[in-house]
Amino acid sequence: MSSSQRTRSSSVRPGIPPATPRRRLHPAWIVAAVAFLALVGAAGFRAAPGVLMVPLQQEFGWSTTVLSAAVSINLVLFGLTAPFAAALMERFGIRAVTAFALMLIGAGSALTVLVNQSWQILLTWGLLIGLGTGSMALVFAATIANTWFSKSRGLVIGILTAGSAAGQLVFLPFIAMLAQDPGWRQASLLIAAGALAVVPLVLKFLKNSPADAGVLPYGAEAPAPEAAPESASPAGAAGAPASDTPAARPAGNAAVRALQVLKRASKVRTFWALAAGFAICGATTNGLIGTHFIPSAHDHGMPETTAAGLLAVVGIFDIVGTIASGWLTDRFNPRILLAVYYQFRGIGLLVLPLLLSATVQPSMIVFVVIYGLDWVATVPPTAAICRQVFGADGSVVFGWVFAAHQLGAAAAALAAGAIRDATGHYTYAWFGAAAMCTIAAVISATIRKDASRAGDTGRRAPLEAASPQ
Repeated sequence: MSSSQRTRSSSVRPGIPPATPRRRLHPAWIVAAVAFLALVGAAGFRAAPGVLMVPLQQEFGWSTTVLSAAVSINLVLFGLTAPFAAALMERFGIRAVTAFALMLIGAGSALTVLVNQSWQILLTWGLLIGLGTGSMALVFAATIANTWFSKSRGLVIGILTAGSAAGQLVFLPFIAMLAQDPGWRQASLLIAAGALAVVPLVLKFLKNSPADAGVLPYGAEAPAPEAAPESASPAGAAGAPASDTPAARPAGNAAVRALQVLKRASKVRTFWALAAGFAICGATTNGLIGTHFIPSAHDHGMPETTAAGLLAVVGIFDIVGTIASGWLTDRFNPRILLAVYYQFRGIGLLVLPLLLSATVQPSMIVFVVIYGLDWVATVPPTAAICRQVFGADGSVVFGWVFAAHQLGAAAAALAAGAIRDATGHYTYAWFGAAAMCTIAAVISATIRKDASRAGDTGRRAPLEAASPQ
């Protein structure tokens, strides 16, 4: 026996197992926590238009259509910025893009207090905040999950997506109270402060990739030493398998990459099915309920603060529903989940005109709970299908699918405002949205399981091999 062997054997007492090294928290969870806070800070404005619309109308006399146009510009940019933001994150890193986006949101919200003409609200609500929130859109959650996690991606996307709901929950009641007393300007400053407060945390803790922290993605396993050729150099973190290690940052132009990914994805039928469904998702959440629920409730005599409180409850149950959806996505077929989510949402919108009144009835509470559970539960299964079908392009493809989400939201926000001005109520808007949800359910249920044959992007895995059946 060698001296080293004798030393090791003498250090282990008979009957007592050797000490195991202490397991520390994987850095991926720290990154996810900071990303969650960043999404909370960026979500402040998502609650604002519905609350601030009436005070702005009362002070400046602007029509619902004008203010809806500002929201529509915001939603369009919110969506169209997303795929380019995903490519920029690949090119320049998650941390830099996220910090810049939060500063844009803070600047846009703070400058809103200076507006006195309608075109100025288009610049602040529309351009600045639209670009900022677009860079912090749900594609950010998909990028974090795909970069830092090899397993539990659906759950992580669900948790991060819930950050937007948490932002609505945190900010909405305060925005509603400030909008009434002392005024909407103080509410805008609160949104700016919330976005800017997260920037230092992002700069300090939000690392760009597992390689920067010297670790593998969470859940990834290093290959056995004999399985790797001696001449091969590790990619990313030491010993990381190619399938679990994010690719090196592309050196080319981020905008060109985003457009190239769109060109490849547009040849796949699954992309168009996801985009159509997500456009309807955006129309029935951000575009309609998020923008017009409070004004519609106000039309029925309900105080704005009460209606804002109901939306805050939507935010609470959105957190529960989205995290649960992420958990379900890791275990069940995401196509079926999407179909169920859309159909339940359509039923809720169909009965909503019957529930609105000056006071909160039990039936309205039931609607708020169900709609909250369903609000963005569609995100984890949609992101999962993008990853499964398009592989390394999945995050950027999800950015384009999310762009469709926001185009649908913008169209619905503008259309609902025009319907309100033309008819004096929102009833036709609710019924039209319910019909669209049924269409989305049918589209989702018929997404091809053999997506790998729908066109060759060259960078994806077959859906049927990656998703539970």
